[in-house]
Amino acid sequence: MTDPQTPAQTVDPEEQAFLAAYDPGVFPRPSVATDVVVLTVREGRLVVALYQRAEHPHRGRWALPGGFVRMDEALSTAARRLLRDKVGVQGVFLEQLYTFGDPGRDPRMRIITVAYLALVPPARLQVEKGALAAVEVDWAGEAGGPARAIGPDGAALPIAFDHADILGLAVQRLRGKLRYSPVAYAMLPPRFTLRALQSVHEAILGEALSKPAFRRRLLATGELRATGELESDVDHRPAELYEHAPQEEDAS
Repeated sequence: MTDPQTPAQTVDPEEQAFLAAYDPGVFPRPSVATDVVVLTVREGRLVVALYQRAEHPHRGRWALPGGFVRMDEALSTAARRLLRDKVGVQGVFLEQLYTFGDPGRDPRMRIITVAYLALVPPARLQVEKGALAAVEVDWAGEAGGPARAIGPDGAALPIAFDHADILGLAVQRLRGKLRYSPVAYAMLPPRFTLRALQSVHEAILGEALSKPAFRRRLLATGELRATGELESDVDHRPAELYEHAPQEEDAS
């Protein structure tokens, strides 16, 4: 039944004829890809999931998990597929980051990539066929710029394509969002210590924070709920566990 408030869609025979005769090959078309920046915090450092390319171009260099967007899928669907198939992760924080379309970014052909940012608790990020590399930047705050990926031996990994720029923009976005959104909790388990929460903030910001000031500020937001439980399996005095309890907006 047609919604009385919605005008009925009429079929325009002229438009139908135009679409039937339209040749999409008249204009050159770029390929569209998706690359996913998968970040977490381990041992006080921001780390990213990377994979070493086995084929040309940039064979031997390290790249973000990515691939081409299929003709029948939305961009976000492609990002979730790549996150699932290449990283083995589902149901985590995922948002579109930026579109990278420099004509020379890929030597094969004109490829536009839509980058996504994924945030994962450390226990859920187990990369079997790639590596977790520490992320470092040479700029402070939200100045922006490319990022480096540091391997287990402390040396910078050679990065493929423009993925150093994509990674740098992800750090810049994350630092900005930290001021007004609960992104830090996306890289923590459901129950966590205040020490772990501070470690995530410090890893993202790239600087040490005052413990008393940090705790006062976070507890004052009302977005933390004490569980009454203590952490276990630690070789120090166990700390209390908290949960993220976002405040509901006033409906009045």
